[in-house]
Amino acid sequence: MKIKASFFLIFCFLNISVGLSQTKSTQKPRTIVTTDGELDDVDSFIRMLLYSNEYKIEGLIVSSSQWHYKGDGKGTKFTSEMEMTKKIYGERTELRWPGEQWIYDLVDAYGKVYPNLIKHSGDFPTHKYLRDRIRIGNIDFEGEMEKETEGSDFIKAKLLDDDLTPLYLQVWGGTNTIARALKSIEDQYKNTPQWDKIYKKVCQKAIIYAILDQDATYKKYIEPNWKDVKVYYNSNQFWSFAYFWKRAVPQELHPYLEGKFMGDIINNHGPLLKMYYSYGDGNPPLGEIEDIYSSMEKAKKNQWGSFGQYDFISEGDSPAFLHLVDVGLNNLENPQDGGWGGRLVQSTVTPSRWEDGDAASDYNPFTKQMDKAFAQIRWIPAIQEDFAARADWCVKDFKDANHAPLISVKGGNKQIVKAGQKITLTATASDPDKNKVALTFWQYEEVGTFKEKVIISSINNTNASIEIPKSAKTGDTIHIIVEGKDDGVPSLTRYQRVVLKVK
Repeated sequence: MKIKASFFLIFCFLNISVGLSQTKSTQKPRTIVTTDGELDDVDSFIRMLLYSNEYKIEGLIVSSSQWHYKGDGKGTKFTSEMEMTKKIYGERTELRWPGEQWIYDLVDAYGKVYPNLIKHSGDFPTHKYLRDRIRIGNIDFEGEMEKETEGSDFIKAKLLDDDLTPLYLQVWGGTNTIARALKSIEDQYKNTPQWDKIYKKVCQKAIIYAILDQDATYKKYIEPNWKDVKVYYNSNQFWSFAYFWKRAVPQELHPYLEGKFMGDIINNHGPLLKMYYSYGDGNPPLGEIEDIYSSMEKAKKNQWGSFGQYDFISEGDSPAFLHLVDVGLNNLENPQDGGWGGRLVQSTVTPSRWEDGDAASDYNPFTKQMDKAFAQIRWIPAIQEDFAARADWCVKDFKDANHAPLISVKGGNKQIVKAGQKITLTATASDPDKNKVALTFWQYEEVGTFKEKVIISSINNTNASIEIPKSAKTGDTIHIIVEGKDDGVPSLTRYQRVVLKVK
């Protein structure tokens, strides 16, 4: 009877644990990734998989772009609508197509490291779960959205399902498969009594995070027909994680992207990271017309600069999913506040659109100038150290790897203050590995509506004194970031944002 009772208690515990896990997962942001399979999409995809415990992946969709399309197999000739691609490539029957197998291969490689990843978080999705969510979208040509595909039908179904939480649609290539899904919804419901309800439902759910315009379907179809769909548009900040990084990122931060740092991650952390493209790795990218990456001879004479072996090439699409990772900056529903996915400001012309550019510039202390990319650059050291830790998770037991600290602030993340007041902020840190955590308090000046500097004086590791200037006016906001950095290897950082509102 004692044995039976023990099994019963274990059974109940497991069911409670599963229930808690499921409840937690439903609170995570839902996302669908659309990708054209470019070299930097592959690298972003690998990092995205290593963070797949942080969000709920609803779909993985292969699409096309101005740089990558399959062709229809009939020899049909196509000329790009995008001026740069049109000028470079002219008329084509296909363009730099990497095929579709790559996405299955990466998910399969993830499956090989999954048994180790779940030692660090039970929220990682299974290999089968991810495999079942791969679909092929509109891939024949750049901007092709005339026909329904498995990928577009999948997105359509998710937009129409009964889960009313936001659905983040990541655009790593063109928007055409998403556009086709929206067009299918419009075709089905536009002239019916249900249309207003369906339109409102889709616009409340869909949030498109786009890295540039890589075909014309957003401007030609989505924007005029679905004007209330939220769009997060990154056209400047992503360069700090893309091919252009050597010019965009200050020299002082280059070590986080160079081969001495990246080489260990790529070469010593299992089969998934072994598939990560880097300079001089001897691994020619799929579909490339001219491989300017895999040999050291070409890496040193690359159009983007001179690179060393295993230097970072590009992950231009990573900001789209880094925006979804909760590191304590409360940026998910507030993209204007900034986070690991950059900082995007609401358009004064199109209220449903948030974008980077001059309005989202941050002061770059390395160049001592306002910088349109620094809202992304400022987080590079923390992001890269975190990547190194995730790589460790692929091959190390929990006790041998590092895990991020948890930061909390007494009094909450929104506090009322008065002009001229002196307050004390108290923060605490806990660390799953029992590492020491150093706390710092700093003002994110560009985000708060009060643009003057406040005086922050450290009292000890957990307390800081903050003086609110007498010039602060009622309604002004001051953003204080509490940053906790542990002393593990690699060192990991988490945050809390405290918004002080002047009354």
